[in-house]
Amino acid sequence: MRSTLRSISTRAAAALATLACAALASAPLHAEVKEVRIAKGFGIGYLPLIVMENEQLFEKHAKAAGLPDSAAKWLVIDGGTTQAQLLIGGNLEVSSGGLGPLVTIWARTKGNLNVQGMASINSMPLFLNTINPAVKSIRDFTDKDRIALPVIKSSIQAVILQMEAEKVFGAGQQNTIDRLTVSMAHPDGTSALLSGKTEVTAHLSAPPFQYQQLKDPKVKQVFSSYDVVGGPHTFNLIWTTKKFRDENPKTYSAFLAALNEAITKINADKPKYAKVFVEFTKSKLAPEFILEMMNDPQIRFTMAPEGTMRFAAFLHKIGTIKELPGSWKDMFFPEIHNLPGN
Repeated sequence: MRSTLRSISTRAAAALATLACAALASAPLHAEVKEVRIAKGFGIGYLPLIVMENEQLFEKHAKAAGLPDSAAKWLVIDGGTTQAQLLIGGNLEVSSGGLGPLVTIWARTKGNLNVQGMASINSMPLFLNTINPAVKSIRDFTDKDRIALPVIKSSIQAVILQMEAEKVFGAGQQNTIDRLTVSMAHPDGTSALLSGKTEVTAHLSAPPFQYQQLKDPKVKQVFSSYDVVGGPHTFNLIWTTKKFRDENPKTYSAFLAALNEAITKINADKPKYAKVFVEFTKSKLAPEFILEMMNDPQIRFTMAPEGTMRFAAFLHKIGTIKELPGSWKDMFFPEIHNLPGN
């Protein structure tokens, strides 16, 4: 397995290097940014970015690219939609978040800022959990229930809930239970759900929070996003503007190289990086619990996008985006086009 992972990482690195050289050859000469502001959220989905920050991998690859003064400034901002707004406002260089927000911001900025994905970070299932014993499907929620998720309407969790609503209630009914959703960061939503003392009776979150919740006997899973979407899908990605990529080719390439190294290291030594996650985030969860999740075959750290067109097709059908991309490659910069995606 490790030799296979090393082989995949080697091929990915070679492909990235080839495209990086082509970009550098055609890029105009100018000073590149010295500080790259990067936002990340909560959970093990962001472990590759945590490793980049903890081991200063961006700085390492920037220096190798001839940018010794370049540095990353890391910000914790929950919700890809919020991050996207900061990116559009010029307050970030690199944004991260769920697949739903990426599809939306790609469509809304096409022809102007031209925001596109840089790479995937992982593929992970998202669970809708509840403490309401009467709920067996989303049809059973009532006005007394509240469903916590990062951002209503536009987060990947909100889109998944809309996809399930259309399946349960019928075409055109994707917003049927949106009225029950409330915006809460993953840690806050988890605390509210487990306390049993708030209006929150369900939470659609992410690893490790969803697994932490299921350790409590009063919590049960209503659905997994893999069942809703029809298979595995990317959860978290990173994206930026065409302007940033065009004006900072060395910086851009260094960032991708650092991400590739972080993912390679995680896949090669999961026990080590389970401990890194706990220590870096000051989590109260045991490293063994984090490792158990990381060893789940449904959870994969990878730069290759997966399931993107399923989200794009749904968001186009319900009118959230006006234009359907011809393929997943339309939504991503070319450096990862040779990686397997769909």
